Amino acid sequence: MSDASAPASGQSAQLRVPGAPSAWVIAHATLIPNGAVLDLASGLGRHARWLAERGHSVVAVDRDAEALATMAGVPGIECRHCDLEGEHWALSGERYAGIVVTNYLFRPRMAELAQMLAPGGVLIYETFMHGQQRFGRPHNPDFLLAPDELKQWALAHGLEVLAFGQGDISEPRAMCVQHLCARRPVVSVCDFPNREAMR
Repeated sequence: MSDASAPASGQSAQLRVPGAPSAWVIAHATLIPNGAVLDLASGLGRHARWLAERGHSVVAVDRDAEALATMAGVPGIECRHCDLEGEHWALSGERYAGIVVTNYLFRPRMAELAQMLAPGGVLIYETFMHGQQRFGRPHNPDFLLAPDELKQWALAHGLEVLAFGQGDISEPRAMCVQHLCARRPVVSVCDFPNREAMR
């Protein structure tokens, strides 16, 4: 599920307008250090554009080529069209100072997502959780977080949780969401060899 809004029948992506950036992203974006920022499942680029306007170098990745085309030529944004859920992870081995993910969840790639944060890098994540069914789509549990899931995932992957929240919000519309801001420590346990191997 991408951050792009579904077009109305017969409406091209060129006529779709990106929404306002998430208040959660705005509130925590200042924590992102210098370096490239990944906007994963960027859709029309509401966050890629906002970050680029503030001097970040942004890589916007999505499977919707038409949505990416609306960002063609925008200074500071590199667009990549790729399948985020295919057998081969197109972003494997890359590291970013910041990663922004909103309204998107694909659990089989979550481990790779944590590994893509450079030391000191910041992840800002916000998406739907169980309870969203009261307000509308998505209804599929594959796209809905369990209570505390993002926080537990971050801690399990050695990230420092800087901020976390969950529950109903009213803006920009009524939704039930979970949001996280986490940082990969400059010195992480993941950066050291296996202790057993050192003996």
